[in-house]
Amino acid sequence: MSKKVKKGEKNYLDFIPVKNPDIEYETDENGIVTVFIEWKGFYHRIAQKVFRRPRVSDIKMDKYGSFIWHAIDDTKDVHQLSKEMDAEFPKMEKSLSRLIKFLEIMKDNNLIYWKGEEKK
Repeated sequence: MSKKVKKGEKNYLDFIPVKNPDIEYETDENGIVTVFIEWKGFYHRIAQKVFRRPRVSDIKMDKYGSFIWHAIDDTKDVHQLSKEMDAEFPKMEKSLSRLIKFLEIMKDNNLIYWKGEEKK
């Protein structure tokens, strides 16, 4: 008997992450990804002037995040990404929940969006 998904409940395994094309990034010689986030908008301009906050922040990912970033190809769903991650890092505990949390954080920071959903 299969478990039914309640109406409105998200099944992340079927979601397909898509990289935000506006995000610039680079990969170093070890495959580690650094993404560059440009801070735009009125409040960010004030923070840049008053608090000397940089206009662009660079965020260096760890080896797991870099692996997932490179694996996102706009066609693989979360389930496929999870299988690739398990193959690459077989000793990682709770890999699926860690993957979903990482993707949620990337989505909250507009680094990715879900296929079929408008990007912000």
